[in-house]
Amino acid sequence: MARKLRLEYPGACYHVINRGNYRQNVFEAKGAAEAFEQCLAEICVRSAWVVHAYVIMRNHFHLAVETPQANLSEGMKWLQGTWALRFNRFHGVGGRPFQGRYKALHVEPGHAMGQVAHYIHLNPVRAKVVAGEKLGEFRWSSLWWFLRRKERPDWLCAETFLAEAGGLSDTPAGWRKYGEYLAVLAETMPSKREERFGQMSRGWALGTKEFKRELVRQITQRGADLEQMALLGDTQDGLRHLREICWEERLQQVAKLVAIDLSKLGPRKSDPGKVQLAAVMKAAMPVSNGWLCERLGMGTPASVSQFVRRWLLEPGKQKLKTRWVAALSKLNS
Repeated sequence: MARKLRLEYPGACYHVINRGNYRQNVFEAKGAAEAFEQCLAEICVRSAWVVHAYVIMRNHFHLAVETPQANLSEGMKWLQGTWALRFNRFHGVGGRPFQGRYKALHVEPGHAMGQVAHYIHLNPVRAKVVAGEKLGEFRWSSLWWFLRRKERPDWLCAETFLAEAGGLSDTPAGWRKYGEYLAVLAETMPSKREERFGQMSRGWALGTKEFKRELVRQITQRGADLEQMALLGDTQDGLRHLREICWEERLQQVAKLVAIDLSKLGPRKSDPGKVQLAAVMKAAMPVSNGWLCERLGMGTPASVSQFVRRWLLEPGKQKLKTRWVAALSKLNS
């Protein structure tokens, strides 16, 4: 099975997650969480990582990490491998503690990263380990250290999520307000969970459409095709969204190539411009008829195939389509 594609670049931010093998409570063993926290501290110093939030639960962990250097994969290999080696040696066991390769969602700096940090800090409440008003007492969380400013590690950064919580300051008063803010979120979570936090651990990227579109552009520039990119979409929703971003990017290219203004397409379902765009798109990549009919206003998915087939039967249209696809291929090489 192909490994999931990672896009790494200086300054990239991620929401990293992994679970115990077979969902075992790997961090429940004596010293396990403490050892993982120590390994995290070591790799942050070694790799110059900035951690905005983390939590270590009984059977999984979450990290909101910023990488000033493009070294997420290298750092995670060291973090998980070193902790597993120490864990197995201390407990006299063998095997693989984690269920597999970690999951890493790309996160847009600013608002999205702040929301991820809140989500991570609230993990013990969602798991019913502690009550919302006692969240700061949960030991294996970055919030524990944020509340102890004099002992706080240098690699922890509170600036982003404090700003997103209402422009709070890194002071005792600011932290009291942040605790109140999290308590309010915890109280409203049961009814607002999906709306506010439902996507924080799903899909492939968290942020604005522009942020995701730029990620797709960077991935394609590095030579990855759509199927490789699809490996980033862990859920059906994430996969569909990723594909639609790719299709929209290609549609813009096709429209420019064939000199068709997308904003001036005619109302008819079989408008010649729509049919030409659909024909080149279908020849250039595995785009769905459902997306084409909705995006271009061509009626039904079956109508797209019918219109394209009729258009290709017209004299010279097959050669024209082939020429356009070849030009499009050169454009993306």
